[in-house]
Amino acid sequence: MSNEWPVDPDGEEGSEGMRKYDMRIIADKVDEAEDFPLEVAEFVDEYGDYPIRVNHEKVVAMHEIFEYVDDDEFDEMVEMHKAVGAAMREGGFWKYHPQGEDPEKVPA
Repeated sequence: MSNEWPVDPDGEEGSEGMRKYDMRIIADKVDEAEDFPLEVAEFVDEYGDYPIRVNHEKVVAMHEIFEYVDDDEFDEMVEMHKAVGAAMREGGFWKYHPQGEDPEKVPA
């Protein structure tokens, strides 16, 4: 893990002492009423170096997740959540991947 994060990834500005992970940290960076439509490039320029804790073991820079986002703009929060979730699955950031009606589970 890098020691050069703009904020402590587990401090109150980061993942709030490891209480918040991945999508929640990213979503907290936008205001649903004011920031949409959201330009992806501008968002990544502003927050790309921000640490995102993806699980109890791993922290990555936000831009690493957004390398897997194909969209240039999001019109609403739900659209952003879907794209970021797909990017996190595609990039291998999540250990758990639901498949069908009976998903294989990774033990906690």
